[in-house]
Amino acid sequence: MFKSHSLEMQKKQFIILVVFCVAFVTISTAQHKRYTIKNGFGLVGGLTQYDITTNNFKTKSGTGFLGGMIATVNIPHKWYNVSYGLQFSQNSIEIEGRSVLTSKDIELLEYDLMAVQLAFMLHVKLINDNLTLDVGPQLQYNGQLDLKSSSQEEFFINGYDALLAKDIKDISPFNVNGVVGASAGIGNFKLRATYSYGFTNIFRKLNDDDDLITTPSSEKFEGNQTMLAFALMITF
Repeated sequence: MFKSHSLEMQKKQFIILVVFCVAFVTISTAQHKRYTIKNGFGLVGGLTQYDITTNNFKTKSGTGFLGGMIATVNIPHKWYNVSYGLQFSQNSIEIEGRSVLTSKDIELLEYDLMAVQLAFMLHVKLINDNLTLDVGPQLQYNGQLDLKSSSQEEFFINGYDALLAKDIKDISPFNVNGVVGASAGIGNFKLRATYSYGFTNIFRKLNDDDDLITTPSSEKFEGNQTMLAFALMITF
């Protein structure tokens, strides 16, 4: 009897909650009818400069490119607009290595990294829609660090006794970034500059490989990716 009464109360509470939510959405929608909220989409293409901040390797940033699509929501009565988009980027980075362990000649080993990034952005209106401050989170799925030259696979990573260039390719595929930047333009054309910083350790998967020989270092692998992007956005 008690269980039945309790279940009946839960049903009533649920119905009240549903009615409240429907009423709230209805009122909110009715309020917004006096404004013109414009949805659109855009195409983005540009150049990148990519690096990984780490104490494990000596790196040099490399250039790449990006392209993608963005869905935009223009909210005239608010101090911000929003957008979400999917972009593809191909980046490069160089890591110091040596052809043989005893060599004093340091060579730069060039790696490629391909990634798909999904971002939700808030665009703070500094000068209407013509100049905005852009900020938001970004989810990333990336491939391995691909060594450009197969002839360098057996090169030693600088600072290690037996760690080879091919040993560090299997990095973590899922990462979370924070993005901040600015967009400026008139009409359907805007220039956008963004800086992305990786909150997650992109090298964390290397720490799970017990076969890696990391002497003389005993430090865990840790790295946070950074990416500068300069792009042109065309909206429709």
